[in-house]
Amino acid sequence: MKAIDYAVSIQNRFPDRPRWKNNLTMLNEFILTGLTDCPEMLAPLFGLLLIIYMISVVGNLGIIILTKTDSKLQTPMYFFLTHLAITDLGYSTTVGPKMLVNFVVDENTISYYFCAIQLAFFLMFIISEMFILSAMSYDLYVAICSPLLYTVIMSQRRCCVLVAIPCFYSTFIALLVTIKIFNLYFCGYNIISHFYCDALPLLSLLCSNTHEIELMILILSDFYLISSLLMVLVSYLLILVAILRMNSPEGRHKSFSTCGSHLTVVVVFYGSLIVTYVQPKSSYPFDIDKVSFIFYTLVISMLNPLIYSLRSKDLKYALHRTWKKICNSFSTV
Repeated sequence: MKAIDYAVSIQNRFPDRPRWKNNLTMLNEFILTGLTDCPEMLAPLFGLLLIIYMISVVGNLGIIILTKTDSKLQTPMYFFLTHLAITDLGYSTTVGPKMLVNFVVDENTISYYFCAIQLAFFLMFIISEMFILSAMSYDLYVAICSPLLYTVIMSQRRCCVLVAIPCFYSTFIALLVTIKIFNLYFCGYNIISHFYCDALPLLSLLCSNTHEIELMILILSDFYLISSLLMVLVSYLLILVAILRMNSPEGRHKSFSTCGSHLTVVVVFYGSLIVTYVQPKSSYPFDIDKVSFIFYTLVISMLNPLIYSLRSKDLKYALHRTWKKICNSFSTV
C-alpha cells in the first residue's frame, strides 16, 4: 500500500507527465552499461585499464610520499604538486576500482547510495584539480616575474589558503549538485548509459522537472571551468611577457623549462575536458565519447606523475636519495 500511495502522490504532483513516466518505484540500485557490449573487448580492456590504474596509484602515491619525506622538496611548487597528486588519486580511485570490478561480474550494478557517493567525490576531486592547476600557474607567475619576492609572496599561509578555498568550494558544489539530484524523483528505469555515476546520465532518469537542476549545473560548470582556465591563461600571458623581456637566452630557456611540466598537464587536462563535453555522440559499438571519459578519469591521473617525474630533476634526485636510503637500510639488516 505504501508503494501505491507513493506512486499516486507523485502522479498527483506531476499530472502532466506522460503515462510511462508515472510508473515510479523506489530505486535500490542502478545498472551501468559499462564501456562496451562486445565480449571480445572485455579482457583486453580490463588488462589495459588495470595497468593504467595501478601506474596512476603508484605514481601519485610516490609523489605524495616523496614530497612529504624529502626535506629538499618542501617548497610551494611541490606543496601544490602534492595536492594535485591527491586529487588525481582521488577521482581515479572514485571511478577506477568499481569500473574494473564490473568487468568480472555478471551485472554491472551500483547501489543507490554508492552512486550518490561516487558522484559527490568525483565532482569534488575534479573541481579541486581545476583550481589547484590555477594555483600552480600563479605560483609559476610569481617565481618567474617576482623571483626576489617569491618567498614573501608564496608564504606557507598563502599556499594553504590557495588550496583550502578550492577544497571547500568543490566540496560545497559537489554536495549541492548531488543532494539536488538525489532529492528528485527517479522513474522505474534505472539503466545509466555510462561506466560510472555522472550527473548528466542521471538527469535523464529523473521524472521530476529537471530544468532547474540542469540550469544550475550549466551555470556552475561554466563558472568553475571558465574562471579556472582564465586564471591559467592570464598567468601564462604575464609569464610570456616577462620571458620575452629577458635579455639572457639562458634565462629564457630556464623559464620555459620551469613552465614545461605544468603547461603540458594543463593542455592535456583542459583539452580532454573540452573534447569530452563538446564532441558529438558516436554511433560506433565502442563509443568514442567513452574513450574520452576514460582519458580524463584514468589516463590523465597516470600521466601527471609521469610528466613531472620525467621533467623535474628535483623529483629524480629525491627518488634516487630515497631508493639509496632503502637499499642501505636493507644492507645493514
